[in-house]
Amino acid sequence: MSQRTGPRAGAGSEDGICQAAELRDEVDDLVAAWRAQRPDLHVEPLEVLSRISRLARHLDIARRGAFADHGLESWEFDVLSALRRQGPPFQLTPGGLLRATLVTSGTMTNRIDRLAEADLVRREPDPRDKRGVLVTLTDRGLARVDAALEDLLGREEALLAVLDGGERQQLADLMRILLAPFDAELSDPYSSPAATNSQRSSRSAFSAWAARRSAPSAVSFS
Repeated sequence: MSQRTGPRAGAGSEDGICQAAELRDEVDDLVAAWRAQRPDLHVEPLEVLSRISRLARHLDIARRGAFADHGLESWEFDVLSALRRQGPPFQLTPGGLLRATLVTSGTMTNRIDRLAEADLVRREPDPRDKRGVLVTLTDRGLARVDAALEDLLGREEALLAVLDGGERQQLADLMRILLAPFDAELSDPYSSPAATNSQRSSRSAFSAWAARRSAPSAVSFS
């Protein structure tokens, strides 16, 4: 696989564009093969989405490695990081954790049980709800998730090392444009009585996706 060599060019500069045009990767070969075999099809989406898919595999390897080095599985980091992001006292209701991690109620109950057994979280009474509980990060859980996050960020930095700051921001902006409509589709309007059939169908698809994501082998990107 080709790699960049020589001085770094500024993001968006003519030199930078020329350097990118000179690179080839496995997706270029894949796209060229499909164009030769199916010239009737527009295969341009593969140039973007196949690269996203391949990068996701590398990110998955990096994340699993970072979590494993700190005795965590991906789903454990999901829950602990959701609590950590709340700030002191690092608490959420089980329902709040459901919304933050997109898993089913039964799955979340099991995960809280296992994390509590490992002394990474604890259950406490919710002072605002006599029948409710709060899930709170323990000191042990706080130390574990912070260490794992620092390791993870170092590995993610390495994945982006070939891009300068301007290029990273440009890529982040483009990815936001691409992703924002999908995030919007997962919002509460789906549950409204006025939701269209298409919206309800999308909500069902999301529910099925969330169930698959709850499986132990699911990849986490928190």
